Amino acid sequence: MKRVLVVEDEASIREMVALNLKMAGWEVVEASSAERALELMHHGETCDAALLDIMLPGMDGLSLCETIRRENNEIGIIIVSAKGQESDKIRGLSIGADDYITKPFSVSELVARLEALTRRIKRGSVPAKPAEEPEQLISGPFVLDEKSRMLYKNGTAIDLTQVEFQIMELFFRNPGTALVREKILEGVWGKNYFGDVKIVDVNIRRLRMKIEDEPSSPQHILTVWGYGYRWNG
Repeated sequence: MKRVLVVEDEASIREMVALNLKMAGWEVVEASSAERALELMHHGETCDAALLDIMLPGMDGLSLCETIRRENNEIGIIIVSAKGQESDKIRGLSIGADDYITKPFSVSELVARLEALTRRIKRGSVPAKPAEEPEQLISGPFVLDEKSRMLYKNGTAIDLTQVEFQIMELFFRNPGTALVREKILEGVWGKNYFGDVKIVDVNIRRLRMKIEDEPSSPQHILTVWGYGYRWNG
């Protein structure tokens, strides 16, 4: 059974979300604070996904997101922001969240996003490849190992979230091709993604910080102005 960590300080909201997720087939771990969430995770409560409210007592949800992501690149993270908090959404995505949802939200939308997120990031969901299809994709100094889900640059491993890995996979399979933002969004987040295309730009900025020698002057992930991005190996 899939397990999700729900971090929300308002008990009525947390219990409502937990109840509906349980009815949808999820096992739910509840925490009323970031500190409690970290305590649970450090004591072996492994989760496939985490739903983090930004406004929490003590450590806020953004700091919690950053802390979780430093320790775990595989867990899917959705941050919850109040309507209009655009800067919080952008910051959350830039420090490691995979998606965001805005209050008030419908439970059906939340369940759909969680299901889509765990399908994308779960290593076990990657289909076996035909024997003749290589498990390593090579582009310039980069090697993308689809078996280990790792990216290497000049032999050095680069830590990527599973969403970042899928963006790189899309680039490697379309070298030199200008990919419109909507195609990247569909290829990684799925056709029925509820959010907007800005999530692509934030993840591209995050990837550039990890793989480019000079992120402000990228040589590999190139911007195609007014359109999208192109990979140059």
